[in-house]
Amino acid sequence: MQVFRGIPGHAAQPSVLTIGNFDGVHRGHQALLQLLIDTARTMSLPAVVMTFEPHPREYFSPDDAPARLASLREKLLLLASTGVDRVHVCRFDARFAAVTADQFIDDILVRGLGVRHLIIGDDFRFGARRQGDFALLETRGARLGFAVEAMHTLDVAGERASSSAVREALAEGDLAHAAHLLGRPYSIAGRVIRGDQIGRKLGFPTANIQMKHRRPALSGVFAVSVEGLGEKPVAGVANIGVRPSVTSAGKPTLEVHLFDWNRDCYDAHLRVHFLNKLRDEMKFPSLDALKARIAQDADDARTWFADNPSVLDRR
Repeated sequence: MQVFRGIPGHAAQPSVLTIGNFDGVHRGHQALLQLLIDTARTMSLPAVVMTFEPHPREYFSPDDAPARLASLREKLLLLASTGVDRVHVCRFDARFAAVTADQFIDDILVRGLGVRHLIIGDDFRFGARRQGDFALLETRGARLGFAVEAMHTLDVAGERASSSAVREALAEGDLAHAAHLLGRPYSIAGRVIRGDQIGRKLGFPTANIQMKHRRPALSGVFAVSVEGLGEKPVAGVANIGVRPSVTSAGKPTLEVHLFDWNRDCYDAHLRVHFLNKLRDEMKFPSLDALKARIAQDADDARTWFADNPSVLDRR
């Protein structure tokens, strides 16, 4: 998959295009992307995705923007796994927000991307003050030489598949429901960085996963599986939150204690799959109390894996 920053001045070739944030690439997104790919293959054209960084809601309302389900890197990896040919990542800033609906069609869709067929979600709006809609695209497309197709939202067992629904399930600790909407267990990927070594001092060394500028969509203590350390996933227990027992900084961190693992993994890029929530994050009165509870969490996670051995066979 090719990845480009921004939109070229002139398209090198025509394309079949879809546009969206694609946060989490859930099953609704996956259905849209499959339609995109099928249409592109039929037309012998590349399947192209246009997405945004940051999320438009992070630009307009940074304090009220929803928690991200995936970083940009994770989103691109997920998009690549679907089989799309090309992704254009557009920086959403004041200049982009000021582009009118007509400019968006003329400069971006027609001139920049050479769109021949556009597939959008049924709630898609675009252009300054969200003035553009499906009707405008259809009218202008008929004159400019591209077709427009709206895909209705996918229902999963009677529920609308959406990033908001996934966030709600994760916030409630319902990992099974989140996985149902995503089509896979929820995961976070990142590089292992050096921490403050408190876990090691307590007898439970942890891999500290870097989360760049992220407000996580879930918090608490979880049974997890970790990819990136070998041929098979490694079981472990993870805490994601602000660690109120050891710091007042309030910065979210992701720490994973890997079972039966005694090697350093600094700088490794790991993917942590959240499989079962054990408890909410808590503040303990002392490090001894924290150590005792970590030991209990590890035992609880091991028990869960013993009852669910097949989860470590998944890749």
